Amino acid sequence: MENLWIIAKAEIEKGEPVGTEGDAGTIDPAGNVNDPNGAGKTGDKPGRFGSLQIMLLVLMVFFVIMMFRGPKKKQQEHRKMLQSLQKNDRVRTIGGIYGTIVDVRDDEIVLKVDESNNTKIKISPNAIGTKVSEEKS
Repeated sequence: MENLWIIAKAEIEKGEPVGTEGDAGTIDPAGNVNDPNGAGKTGDKPGRFGSLQIMLLVLMVFFVIMMFRGPKKKQQEHRKMLQSLQKNDRVRTIGGIYGTIVDVRDDEIVLKVDESNNTKIKISPNAIGTKVSEEKS
């Protein structure tokens, strides 16, 4: 059906009448139109995008950009928070353990998790979930 519309459009652009008697063309199984008069052949402009396809392409690119932008921004904020960690900061790990930072190194952080027993654990910096502000504690 789409091929027939293209034929009608081509005939309109040429100024020829559309749908006159005697120009009954046939469609072969491949979808090509066999027009006995030779008018309105398909394939005049192969690879031509319509405005709908262009809009869909732009919309898909927009969604892909937005999809990757959020996590990237969150990673940058987390990296910035890790670089600002100092001794005596209260933090929560991704496992839900609250502690106070005793020592910060490049590859590990020492947390004091229990004041009464002086329990300390060593964790990776990536295991820090959030920095607990003084207002909340």
